[in-house]
Amino acid sequence: MADFLAAAVQITSTSDIEANFSLAEEQIELASRRGAELVGLPENFAFLGNDQQRLDISASLAEQCSQFLVTMARRYQIFLLGGGFPVPAGDGQRTLNRAELVGRDGQLLGRYDKIHLFDVDLPDGNKYRESETIISGKKLPSVINLPGLCKVGISICYDVRFPELYRHLVNEGAELLMIPATFTAFTGKDHWQVLLQSRAIENTAYVVAPAQTGLHYGRRQSHGHAMIIDPWGTVLADAGVQQGSAIAPVDTSRVQSIRNQMPCLKHRKPELF
Repeated sequence: MADFLAAAVQITSTSDIEANFSLAEEQIELASRRGAELVGLPENFAFLGNDQQRLDISASLAEQCSQFLVTMARRYQIFLLGGGFPVPAGDGQRTLNRAELVGRDGQLLGRYDKIHLFDVDLPDGNKYRESETIISGKKLPSVINLPGLCKVGISICYDVRFPELYRHLVNEGAELLMIPATFTAFTGKDHWQVLLQSRAIENTAYVVAPAQTGLHYGRRQSHGHAMIIDPWGTVLADAGVQQGSAIAPVDTSRVQSIRNQMPCLKHRKPELF
């Protein structure tokens, strides 16, 4: 059974791609120096700006992001998740929102295109219409085995509100759920931690949730509070609202121990639903 350190990175991304990569590498290096073997970057880690600019640069940015993840994973000898970046969808009008998980040797271990899109009118006056410029992923995420560490399931941000996705991942063997996000400041204050703890508790799995924080552009502001939560629902690390990382130990033997103590997964009655 593995016992290792995981890091959920928290940054404030903008439309300045090079500055975003520099911020990300700074936090990756700091996390690796502290001994983190699994590091997650948040959704939109490489670019957070207006929709038209994202569409215009998506082809080149997708290549930059994939290469950045490979370079960082090799340089710091870590497993690295890029929590979401734009990839051209092929119609010239929309992108996919893709997460990639890379191994220490730079090998792509898995990718996932965000399924659930954030189309919401918030009481604070902000409106979000991801489906206007982003196309939904068509495949459920696969569980990825990180040799020597654990089995990981990937999701992105708004997915956290759809528990059936995480039950699928646990059914496939996930011990740790990664939930990189750009959670809005308005919804985050009431829902972010509650949702993360719920996903951890109901699936008796670790949750590693990298996050965006602060003001990005215009009125776009993120909640922060990147977190690591254990299978009992205990918050092991919280990055607050500053740029940095939440870093905490992951002990996969604790996953099985809690699943033995609270065997909810065995008590399900799927045949009744």
